[in-house]
Amino acid sequence: MVKPLKVLIDGTPLLGHRTGIGRYTAALAEELASMPDEVDVRAVAFTLRGWRALRTVLPHDVLARGLPVSARLLRQFWLRSRFPPVELLAGLTDVMHATNFVLPPTLRAGGVVTIHDLAFLDSPGDLPPSDRRLPELVRQSAHRAAVVCTPTQAVAGVVQERFGVAPEKIVVTPLGVDPAWFAARPPSPALRSRLGLPAEYVLFVGAGGPRKGLATLLDAHAVAPSLPPLVLAGPGQSGVDGRVRRTGYLNDVDLRSVVAGASVLVMPSRDEGFGLPVLEALACNVPVVCSDLPALREVAGGLAAHVPFGDVEALSAALVAAVEGTASADDQAGRRTRAAGFTWRRTAELTLEAYRRAARR
Repeated sequence: MVKPLKVLIDGTPLLGHRTGIGRYTAALAEELASMPDEVDVRAVAFTLRGWRALRTVLPHDVLARGLPVSARLLRQFWLRSRFPPVELLAGLTDVMHATNFVLPPTLRAGGVVTIHDLAFLDSPGDLPPSDRRLPELVRQSAHRAAVVCTPTQAVAGVVQERFGVAPEKIVVTPLGVDPAWFAARPPSPALRSRLGLPAEYVLFVGAGGPRKGLATLLDAHAVAPSLPPLVLAGPGQSGVDGRVRRTGYLNDVDLRSVVAGASVLVMPSRDEGFGLPVLEALACNVPVVCSDLPALREVAGGLAAHVPFGDVEALSAALVAAVEGTASADDQAGRRTRAAGFTWRRTAELTLEAYRRAARR
């Protein structure tokens, strides 16, 4: 009988409020944990504070390994040398999977790194001061890894072009949609009251930041008074400013309801590696308006309205058309069918193949 492959994943994104990378890491860990004959998965967190919380957020039977350690200090070491290897921090393993861009050096383990996008290469000023060396760390990780995972073919092409990574070294592992999204219902009266949601609303989901295009969205919404109020759901303070409401961070259950109740979901980003909210909106049968980016076209599969990034007039017109339009039965069925083709099980299966390739190397 073949022993399960020992895999150590970076569970740091599981701590705190989860962004898209945190949700990806959580779903992947859940699926891998359900494959005990294939893989023995453990997790490590590179953080000094809150390390002990890792064991409370992992799936059943996934063990937390390692010691509290400063991620900033580790990155300074890893920029200059291959010390300390991850085995010294978390024990021996067959494969180390860096789920969040930065792959630690290893003694013998095969390295796998997931590169979600490379937006920071062209806009390094968007990074906080603590991450200013991230581009070089990711470049090193891409070359150190036996296998590089990307969420879309679009990102795979950029990794090849910008880092000189051979195409045979890259595995595309698209993200998935939790089945609960297909059963999501609009907000209940209680949730609507708690969040202060209007009867109809345009919805943006995600963290702020220059590459998300919020300035363009606010302008596009302001010049179209016929549009419903704008709701911004994501990390940050909640409150109301005119026709704009910020909900703050939402848990998964509330987020599904808020998306399901939207008149349209909008993603006006300058750059995206996948665009998970687009896929989740399609699963809820909600119209989508998003930037004309290769990754978003790849994910939406012709079922979203695409507009040039930064074009206020085009974005405003597309939102009005989405809100006032009536989707046909075929369009509605197409949205759900498209979303149903993306499962976290498939993500895990493709990632497991990446692990096997890395272990062989």
